[in-house]
Amino acid sequence: MASTILPMPDARTAAGSPGLLDRIERLGNRLPHPMTLFIIGAVAVLVVSQIAASAGWSVEKTVMRAGDDGVMAEAVEQVEARGLLSGDGAYWALDNLVKNFTGFAPLGVVLVGMLGIGVAERTGAIGSLLKLAMLITPRRLLTPAMIFLGIMSSMALDAGYVVLPPIAAALYKSVGRSPLVGIAAVFVGVSAGFSANLFITGLDPLLAGFSTEGARILDGTYEVAATSNYWFMIVSTVVLTFTGWAVTAWLVEPRYAANPPERGGPSPLEDEDVDARRISPDELRGLKWGAGVFLFFLVAVLVLVNPGGVLPFHPPLQGMDGPFPRWVHAIVPLLFFCFLLPGLAYGIASKAVTSDHDIAKLMGKTMADMAPYIVLAFFAAQFVAFFRESNLGEMLALVGGGALAAADLPPWILISSFVVLVMVANLFIGSASAKYAFFAPVFVPMFMTGGGISPELTQAAYRIGDSCSNIITPLNPYVVIILVFMQKYMPKGGIGTLVALMLPYALVFAVVWIALLLAWMGTGADLGPQGPLWYGK
Repeated sequence: MASTILPMPDARTAAGSPGLLDRIERLGNRLPHPMTLFIIGAVAVLVVSQIAASAGWSVEKTVMRAGDDGVMAEAVEQVEARGLLSGDGAYWALDNLVKNFTGFAPLGVVLVGMLGIGVAERTGAIGSLLKLAMLITPRRLLTPAMIFLGIMSSMALDAGYVVLPPIAAALYKSVGRSPLVGIAAVFVGVSAGFSANLFITGLDPLLAGFSTEGARILDGTYEVAATSNYWFMIVSTVVLTFTGWAVTAWLVEPRYAANPPERGGPSPLEDEDVDARRISPDELRGLKWGAGVFLFFLVAVLVLVNPGGVLPFHPPLQGMDGPFPRWVHAIVPLLFFCFLLPGLAYGIASKAVTSDHDIAKLMGKTMADMAPYIVLAFFAAQFVAFFRESNLGEMLALVGGGALAAADLPPWILISSFVVLVMVANLFIGSASAKYAFFAPVFVPMFMTGGGISPELTQAAYRIGDSCSNIITPLNPYVVIILVFMQKYMPKGGIGTLVALMLPYALVFAVVWIALLLAWMGTGADLGPQGPLWYGK
């Protein structure tokens, strides 16, 4: 049977609508910086809170209270708006400006975790590990391996965008396959599968901190664990790897296999492609030392978590009622050492680190890269704190939750709709933390009240929506890097070409991942350690 060669899309056409991507890009670029959005949001809360307080707005809340006889019974409380532009309110806002920032839940956990991850990334340990994993992959498993490694690269946050695409392109090219397909397979794993992983990454404590802040609008003692989505994300990693493999084999690769090189088809091997497949002796030595230190650290953690239960003939962990649960709260420091120690071992063995001054510089550069996040966190902290102190957050949650309860919408509709909403928002606001800082204070308590949906489940739904549309939004800052890699093999390709290449992945990933979450909800199983599906049940 003769192969059908499909015409490549024009750079100005994608997603079936001429100029749609251009309009999305222009609209997104007109949005203010996320810092400015949080400033606007904080000022709006100040003004609206004062208006609401002056108008005497209040909402009834039903609570359980012990009577004189000690029997718990329902009671009705009035939640009133507190104006933050009055004397007392303004004093509170100014007096707590620093406390709001230093007490912001996501701040410390992210900075501590990134110190370790940054060292492992800057010494080259993570990049070399990813390269080695790609080079030893059998030809028949090249596509699932690329997708899987792309998903796993989120351990190093954005390193996968830079390290993996050129290597994947060279590997596909060397075996007579389209290099664009290799780039697509890695890109979908790195970007559309960003939230999934087999391990806890820096994203988990970041989102858990925002979920905690949102939940505490209703429940002042609620805390979302960094491990709360862990089981679901492990399964997601496996499901997305096979889903991406199927999309590549059935929808993407057949389109490019018969194309000439200038249109993204297979092309002759060059010297630089061969060089990209080599790993230096220094890198190999560093990986050996890093692996040894990691195994030593892992055994040490097992001994600490379960003394006497490391060897097979010793008693196992005592389930969730034993010593394990308390270590969930130490996951961020463990993550710090998990990356720091192997990263240092790699750096010393590969001669990337020669003194303690180098270590300090690596950590300093990591914190310098986190400066935009610290600035963003300062204003996000004020917005969230003002929202909570003014009682607007709780009141909106009660009103919105009451409307949801009255509508009697099943949880699967609420969750599915929220995923789609996040996917659309992701086309205009690229930052995962910026979007969730806006969404969490509104949707987390609203779903808690109106649908009995736990903050952990809302967070899982957010992660799906935030990941799936990453590969088709022109506002993804790493799209430019992927375009550069793509245009090396297809010089006339543009943003429309890239989106047309990735659109099948985005649509199929969204359908499959939402279906996986809904099926998980049907089982009633926790999303992870300390990750319940429902609130108040």
